[in-house]
Amino acid sequence: MQAREAAVASQGYWAGVWKRLRRDPVTIACAVILAAMLAAILLAPLLAPHDPYQGSMLRRLRPVGTPNHPLGTDELGRDMLTRLLHGGRLSWFMGITPVFLAFVIGTGFGVLAGFAGGGVNMLIMRTTDVFYAFPSVLLAVAISGALGAGTVNAILSLTLVFIPPVIRVAESVTTGVRALDFVDAARASGAGALTIIRVHILGNVLGPIFVYATSLVSVSMILASGLSFLGLGVTPPEPEWGLMLNTLRTAIYVNPTVAMLPGLCIFATSICFNLLSDGLRQAMDVRA
Repeated sequence: MQAREAAVASQGYWAGVWKRLRRDPVTIACAVILAAMLAAILLAPLLAPHDPYQGSMLRRLRPVGTPNHPLGTDELGRDMLTRLLHGGRLSWFMGITPVFLAFVIGTGFGVLAGFAGGGVNMLIMRTTDVFYAFPSVLLAVAISGALGAGTVNAILSLTLVFIPPVIRVAESVTTGVRALDFVDAARASGAGALTIIRVHILGNVLGPIFVYATSLVSVSMILASGLSFLGLGVTPPEPEWGLMLNTLRTAIYVNPTVAMLPGLCIFATSICFNLLSDGLRQAMDVRA
């Protein structure tokens, strides 16, 4: 009976979340735009009209609207539409992967710190405080510079940057849930620590942590693009929005529209992820 009541309550909560999301046209629009962008970059080999690596100096820096090149060409005569579609794959991958890894690792350490308390909490939280002594941008640049340029090293550096804030959020939420009556009741009934965490803690803390993690995707994408812009991320000739922005910066005075296209893609994606995260946070707030 209690399990059935819990299931009904859970269904009622998620039904309320979906109802509030449907009343938010901005969040729905951002979700649709992101889904369309994701579909386009995943289908890039089918949608792209040209080879992303092949160009011609005779066609370099063609303007937007050029026949057979609707978004123009870059500084080496490569089709911009093709490069943007293929570049979105790496940009999204480098934006989402570090956040996902930080979400998994940070949630584990944060829940452990919040549930255990005492010396375990002190050790984990004081260690994360060390990372807060450095701005995230400088920390990412420093770690990437030490590891060397490359996609894997950039992802690793961004993961290390995002783990501390995820740990802090997870610890804060877990500490609040640990003090609730149902956790005390489970402990009094003889449930072990692992059972309490798996059954009672995680189900109540994963939502807020996930919403916070979605807000980090836009930051991760911007930082990843910044690393590529500085030569610490993706290396040429791979298409990636940050790297494309770097290679096209000298063409800003010759063909500013084409030079700004990668930056506009980064901006639009980041804004959509931020608005989506804000909409999810409001929808999952039971007080809304």
